[in-house]
Amino acid sequence: MDTTLLNRLKSIVGESYFFIDDETRYHYGHDETEDFNFPPTVVVKPGSAEEISQIMILASEHKIPVVPIGGRTGLSGGALSIYGGIGLSVERLNSIEIDEKNLQAILGPAVITQVFREAVNEKGLFYPPDPSSQGSCTIGGNVAENSGGARAVKYGVTKDYVLNLEVVLPTGEIIWTGANTLKNSTGYNLTQLMVGSEGTLGIITKIVMKLLPAVSHNILMLVPFFRAEQACEAVAEIFRAGIVPSALEFMERDAIDWGLKYLDSVNLIIKDEVEAHLLIEVDGNQPEMLFAEAEKIMAVLEQFDTDEILFADTEDQKNALWKLRRTVAEAVKSNSVYKEEDTVVPRYELPVLLKGIKQIGKKYGFQSVCYGHAGDGNLHVNIIKGDMPEENWKNEVPKGIREIFELTVSLKGTISGEHGIGFVQKNYMDIAFPPVQLQLMKNIKAVFDPNNILNPGKILPDTI
Repeated sequence: MDTTLLNRLKSIVGESYFFIDDETRYHYGHDETEDFNFPPTVVVKPGSAEEISQIMILASEHKIPVVPIGGRTGLSGGALSIYGGIGLSVERLNSIEIDEKNLQAILGPAVITQVFREAVNEKGLFYPPDPSSQGSCTIGGNVAENSGGARAVKYGVTKDYVLNLEVVLPTGEIIWTGANTLKNSTGYNLTQLMVGSEGTLGIITKIVMKLLPAVSHNILMLVPFFRAEQACEAVAEIFRAGIVPSALEFMERDAIDWGLKYLDSVNLIIKDEVEAHLLIEVDGNQPEMLFAEAEKIMAVLEQFDTDEILFADTEDQKNALWKLRRTVAEAVKSNSVYKEEDTVVPRYELPVLLKGIKQIGKKYGFQSVCYGHAGDGNLHVNIIKGDMPEENWKNEVPKGIREIFELTVSLKGTISGEHGIGFVQKNYMDIAFPPVQLQLMKNIKAVFDPNNILNPGKILPDTI
């Protein structure tokens, strides 16, 4: 990028928000995907949709790649500037407006998810989506990836709360995609097309979110299983008994052991024979109904070989158990570089998926640590590098991943539940979709981004 173009970018955002030094470029060149780093040529931090529009017009004119950058907590490489170009951080767009009359909020994309959830809680309202990285991920990133979280099993994922979006298109136009209404049957649904598009169709600058009334009570239990596959079997049986938990999380033994090692503050004694745990929560505003649901769950669990069930009696105990679950990925990463796959199947197929993953790991010589949102059938598969030779990591592990995805799709599932496709999963998309659907996606991308400058090299496979 020549000096003239760099100066034009600097004039748009101002000198204080323009960076070409190596340290800043490196900082914005990674997310949480393995150990990748792809520094952009220049980092800019615009303060408005209008400034972003000017940047996109300039980039479109000169065919410069632009990568939107949020909290950089992604696990599929969606924020990596793999072709250099402009790293466009939206971190200055962090406003929150809460409309208590209509149970809505208008947000900037840089608002931290937990900050938003706490802000609406103070108003007696509730925003359910709660990704594990909620303390650092952003609402804009959640929309771009259609993030879920533990409570998606009862309340749905990000897309179920997005009503309207302000978006800057790759060619510079600023549009609103829908309306601030609970119902909208007016034309194609551009709002939901943008949700989950991973920054490839437009840059989100404002988000209108639906809110719910607050929930006042919950019961949380940790259930140890002596067989991991039985923990997966129990998930479907709980739903078959007519109970919809607010959260139902699976953690196999390695996941919980590594989490306990990582968190000195959580004390939990687990028998050597225990292979997995379910973390089960029910919530609502009527305590007696919650106790009745908990009793039904206990009756279901009697069918399985479990150890003593732990009920969290205090808020501190509940917070400790949730902290343990939410820090599993960090605990794994502190031990080794890893690849995280994000499989999802109909929940009844979870035991088959888990068994198949372990068999594939043995075949290709890798260890996997599995955990995830079992209530949704969403299993995160962390493949550990450890002391594996680099050649095996690069050549053999991808074969195993392909087999895991093929198994997942054969079980009527798909290859990402909430982490997106991004850079690292794009060449597995042929497993999930036939050529005609991939071509439709390519055509949609071309309509929005005729010069292929916005987050290029993501989602779509290298060859279609």
